[in-house]
Amino acid sequence: MRLTPTHITLIKTIVHLVSLGFAVNLVNLALSGRFGADPVDGITHYTGIAALNTLVVTMLVSPIARFTKNGLLVRCRRVVGLYAFFWATLHMLTYFALDLTFNFSLLGTEILSRPYLTFGAIGWLILFALTITSTAKIQRRMGAKWQKLHNLVYLALILAPVHFYWSSKSELIEPTIYILLALTLLAIRWKTLKRIVARPVFRRT
Repeated sequence: MRLTPTHITLIKTIVHLVSLGFAVNLVNLALSGRFGADPVDGITHYTGIAALNTLVVTMLVSPIARFTKNGLLVRCRRVVGLYAFFWATLHMLTYFALDLTFNFSLLGTEILSRPYLTFGAIGWLILFALTITSTAKIQRRMGAKWQKLHNLVYLALILAPVHFYWSSKSELIEPTIYILLALTLLAIRWKTLKRIVARPVFRRT
């Protein structure tokens, strides 16, 4: 089925509603005490998984658009990416506010001394850079540099699940699945690039 601009608007609306639903669920779980004995850990895990899932969905948009031959679907990528940054920021703020009680000096020390936090911080900085340069106006201003910058999302896609893996104390199956998923998406991207490069160019004579 060929998508129309109306379909794209509908998909974006669904993205907003689903994201709002997860945010409301987070508040409900926190206020009702259903995060268990360690609510900070529960909130940190919830926001981290939400950020990872949304980032993965963001990276799935282009392959799905290419596979279904619906180029308009790419217009949904930005809104999903913005929610990935939203959840990643909430994840970071949970740690900074509830674990470190807004201690900036301690935050710097923790990031530099703990590799999993270093990876997480770099991933967040990448998403921040992509978010503030995601508008069409900035894309036009940056030209070719815009695409080079936004290719860093693939680095964030690897850093995020590795950060999850290193931060897990015992349960490693879930973060391992995310790492494998990220590697699969990178492989798809690599094959796509090879196909584009190998495609013959016909010139008119």
